[in-house]
Amino acid sequence: MSKLYSDERITVGKITSTHGLRGEVKVYPLLDDPDRFSDFTKVILDTGRKKIEQEIERVKFFKNMVIVKFKGIDDINDVTMYRGAEIRVFKEEAADLGEDQYFEVDLIGMTVYTDEDRVLGILDKIMHTGANDVYVVKMEDGKEVLIPAIKQCILDVDIEEGTMRVHLLGGML
Repeated sequence: MSKLYSDERITVGKITSTHGLRGEVKVYPLLDDPDRFSDFTKVILDTGRKKIEQEIERVKFFKNMVIVKFKGIDDINDVTMYRGAEIRVFKEEAADLGEDQYFEVDLIGMTVYTDEDRVLGILDKIMHTGANDVYVVKMEDGKEVLIPAIKQCILDVDIEEGTMRVHLLGGML
């Protein structure tokens, strides 16, 4: 999942492989709308060992992937070292969030309460499915509860307080 660093950047994609011989890379997008890659100009490539600022020259789309060409990198040999790197941007650049939309990084770690004011657990991760996201809440006993991210279940999200209030449908526990 996305991680929040002190520089307030979030991960918007992960480089999976090179594409062609001219320095392009295939990126698995971690955004609801991969077209947002067209709006990015400067990004940080986080290899895990170092962070390198790169300027995006152009973006193309192919199936479920984004093909990215960085300025000044024109050869496959200059881009292979970035395989597996995360592409990061400032949160403000990632998206204009609408009502009931949140950055994953702001949700992970939230304390989750039931609509009966009982602590359910901590939001541990988010699974992306075809229909809707599913929030994985880790309870105190180590068990997990899967909660669909739908209006019937997610009653309230308070980013400032780091809390979420949910309604559990029959059979969830």
